[in-house]
Amino acid sequence: MAKLHRTEVNNYINIAKEIRKEILGMLYRTKSPHLGSSFSIVEILVALYFRYLAISPAECKSADRDRFILSKGHGCPTLYAVLLHRGFLNRDVLNGFAINEGVLEHHPTRNISYGIEVSTGSLGHGLSIGAGMAIAAKFDKARYRTVVLMSDGELNEGSVWEAAMLAGHHGLDNLIAIVDYNKIQATGKTEEIVALEPLGDKWRSFGWEVQEIDGHDFEQIINALESVPFKTDKPSVIIAHTAKGKGISFMENELLWHYRSPDAGEYKRALKELL
Repeated sequence: MAKLHRTEVNNYINIAKEIRKEILGMLYRTKSPHLGSSFSIVEILVALYFRYLAISPAECKSADRDRFILSKGHGCPTLYAVLLHRGFLNRDVLNGFAINEGVLEHHPTRNISYGIEVSTGSLGHGLSIGAGMAIAAKFDKARYRTVVLMSDGELNEGSVWEAAMLAGHHGLDNLIAIVDYNKIQATGKTEEIVALEPLGDKWRSFGWEVQEIDGHDFEQIINALESVPFKTDKPSVIIAHTAKGKGISFMENELLWHYRSPDAGEYKRALKELL
């Protein structure tokens, strides 16, 4: 694995900080939820869009583009902020988030020109769609890769494991699943609602190759992505251990921030930590 130069890592860290500021402002202005869920995936999306994915605003409709599916659609503020900073969206479009007559909703709606591949929101659908895309690529002998980012709570859905079984059976080594393992879902701790461990072994039993990483460490994220496929003729899953609300001390690992938007005082406190 190539070791990233410190200047590269620092650049990604700075981008992630700007993305968190963007998300914080969006959710404060619109009094919207899912701040914790959005903050836990910032580093993952920065690594994908600024390093890994073969996709650009100029070629957003290219048949050869990589496909990204945000299966945990409630984390879309992060996707929107990243798409802004990568040039897929402009400021006017982003300012249309979660307002009347705006174009960006609380869950992504498919718009290829904006870089949004799939409409998501009902948890458990993304991996099935991604497996279909990966099968199509194999059939067409196309080289694009499909990446699906899921929440850990989403793994409660049986459709996820149907898709996992299908992908393992067909040897979809052009399919990458990433689990945002922040260990908190809508109503409590994931392990108290439906225990997932041993999570890696579950994926292996469905025919996947597995890597577990720190989902906030750019070097680990990028090395994992650039090692895909982990094994030829097998799909790859990255279990990314993350913290809900990552980056703001009083929001980290707190269920409250699945729902709450910050008030004026909390917004100022959070913004100060990001400066």
